[in-house]
Order: sequence, then structure tokens, then C-alpha cells
Amino acid sequence: MRALDNLKDQAKDALWALSSCLCQQSAKIKINGRTFNIIKVLGEGGFSFVYLAQDEHSGRQFALKKIRCPTGSDGVKEAMREVEAYRRFKHPNIIRILDSAVVQDPDGEGKIVYLFLPLYQKGNLQDAINAHVVNGTHFPEHEMVRLFKGACEAVRAMHTYRTSGPAASNAASSSSSRQESQGRHSDDDERFPQAEGDGDGGYSYGSSVNVPLVTRHRVEEEGDVVFDGDEELSRAEADGTGEIIPYAHRDIKPGHVLFISILLILEQHSRNVMIADNGTPILMDFGSTIKARIHVENRSQALMQQDIAAEQSTMAYRAPELFDVKTGTTLDEKVDIWSLGCTLFALAYSHSPFENTQTTEQGGSIAMAVLSARYKQPNSAYSQGLKDIIDSMLKVNPTERPDIHQVIAMADRVLQSLA
Repeated sequence: MRALDNLKDQAKDALWALSSCLCQQSAKIKINGRTFNIIKVLGEGGFSFVYLAQDEHSGRQFALKKIRCPTGSDGVKEAMREVEAYRRFKHPNIIRILDSAVVQDPDGEGKIVYLFLPLYQKGNLQDAINAHVVNGTHFPEHEMVRLFKGACEAVRAMHTYRTSGPAASNAASSSSSRQESQGRHSDDDERFPQAEGDGDGGYSYGSSVNVPLVTRHRVEEEGDVVFDGDEELSRAEADGTGEIIPYAHRDIKPGHVLFISILLILEQHSRNVMIADNGTPILMDFGSTIKARIHVENRSQALMQQDIAAEQSTMAYRAPELFDVKTGTTLDEKVDIWSLGCTLFALAYSHSPFENTQTTEQGGSIAMAVLSARYKQPNSAYSQGLKDIIDSMLKVNPTERPDIHQVIAMADRVLQSLA
């Protein structure tokens, strides 16, 4: 019955979003007294839709992510993990959340979590890959490695998340309460690139961004655990030890890396696609984020981790240890290294190494291909250094993969060789 209800909710969202495309008048939603026009659908997932939304009062546009939580408080807590991840990891290559709200689902007994995110008009790396496929072109190697390194920098911020005592600015609870008490966000930090918005010349969020979009009602009570391991994090902060507590993204892929300030020049006659060298990659979608190091003590825990990965991590970019979780092992941040390897492969060759003719058209198994690391790099003009980066990350044994520091160092060496 729950699966049927979920399908009904998704169909309802799809019809609601479609109405904004077919009708002259946009669909509208009201959140805590504010009215937002839904202009179009930007994307969708299992329990969520992302819309292009416009504040009726200010005219500001956002990427509005709507997460249905039919299970009530448990579902809300799960959704709030994503909200807290956006606030916890502060880095120029990680998307920032502008605001969030939790409201009662008017069509059911559950709740809906809304996330207001900056609008990036230029799309994501998957959009760029698709454009290259259509135009018969490919990324220049230097540009591709530069974009890849930017995504790696975002991942490093997660893999090396460090507490810094009671006043830690990165601590989720202190960050959230500070934002609410001051009524402002970190969007005016000059380290962070500005979103482009909807204007012809690009809309940059100015001082008005410091005003909360909606009235927030905190879902979690003081001391609530948002991520597994938050008790450990709180103890480290209280002790002032500044301990590194790694987190894993768990769903890195080209579709989860956005562009900002990127100029795509499509010359109709030469079919030439160029990307300006001032583009910044932005890692997004933290719905799968989890404390990285998980010791699996028994078969029940192993099956639970497999189920979580199956639900939250895209199959063609999922690490082999998440397909077949072994008892007595420790899952760690190396799952992201594998996904980064698949992502770099996709940038180079337009698809995941495990989405090929054999697995997509001939009935082959992506899982079996992943578990045996069965892939082949096509002939290309790319440097041996780039090919070596890919091969080093796609090792079945996670201990044989480089860590994120080593990956970035390898990317730097390739960039230097291409300069």
C-alpha cells in the first residue's frame, strides 16, 4: 500500500508540475504566508521534485526542492539530513542552501520539506556531456580535468570534515541557530561564487538574500541526532579536540555537479562546443550523505547497508563494496573515490564505464560488471596521466584506491603537463 501511495504522490506532483507548462497561469504554492509561482520542472527523484520557482513578492527565482515525507516525523528527519549537510559543509565548490521549510501535506497525512537552493541556469555536467554527444564533440582535456578537480575539492571538504571545539562554525546546530538569530546566510561570503538567477545578464543575489524566504520552524529538538555519529562529533567539539570525522556523499555523478558562470558557444555550422575556462563546478544533492566510516558487524547490518545504497546511490556510479557488503568490514569514504572515477570516465567518454552496450542493450548486469571492474577505456587522444587517474580509482578493493588528496595531486600533475 505504501508503494502505491508513493506512486500516487509522484503522479500528483508530475501533473501539478505539468500544469505550469500547459496552462497560461503558473501553478502556485503557499509556504508560511509566502506565495511562489512554479514555472517548470528542473528534475525529479524517488520522493522529490525540483522546480524553478519564483517568489511572487520579490520576483526572485530559486531551485525549489520538494521532498514528500509520507511517513511523517521519520521521513522529515531523513529529509533534514540533507538540509543539515548543506549547512554543515562550507566550501566554494559545494552548493549552499538559502532556506528550508516543513509544512503539512495538504493532500495527505505526511509532511513536505521544501529546500530553497540557488538557481544555476547553465545546468550540470551531465547536460554538458549530452551537448557534446549531440554535437559530436568532447571536452578539451585541460577543461575536463579542471572541472573534475573542482568536484574533488568539494569531496575533500567532506572527507576531511573537522570539528574545531565548542565554537566551531561548521557545527550543524551552532550554524543553524546562528543563522536564525542573525536572520542571514553565508551568501555574502566572497569566497562563494554567486548564482546566476533568471536575468539576461545574470541575477546575483544581493543584500536581500539575508532576509529569510519563509518563517522557519525547526524540526529537530536541541540535541537531536541528524547524522549517525553526531554524538561523537559533539563530544569532539566539547573536548576541543578538532577531530576529523569524514562524511561520504554516496551519490557522486555528473548529474550532481552543477556549472556556474560557464559560457557554452554552439556554432551551428562547425558544430563546435566550447566551454569558457572560468566555469566553477558545484557539488549538489546531499540526500545520500552519511558518516563515511561504518563498521559492519553482522549480516543484518550488511543487508541494511546494501538496501540503503540500492535506494540512495545510482547503480552505474555505485562502488562494488556497496553491492555486496561483507560482514566484518568497514565501509568508508573510498566509495566516493570510485564514484569520482566513474564520473571522470563519463566526462571523457560520455557514459559511465559500466553503462555500455553489453549492460544496457544485451541484457548484461551492471552489478556484475561493477563487482569485477569490467570496463575498457576507448581509444582516445587523452593523456596517459588522465587514463591512469581513472584506472587508479576504479579498483575493486577500496584499500587499493587513492584517497582524495592523492586524486587531487594526480589531477594537478595532469594539469601541469597540459599547461
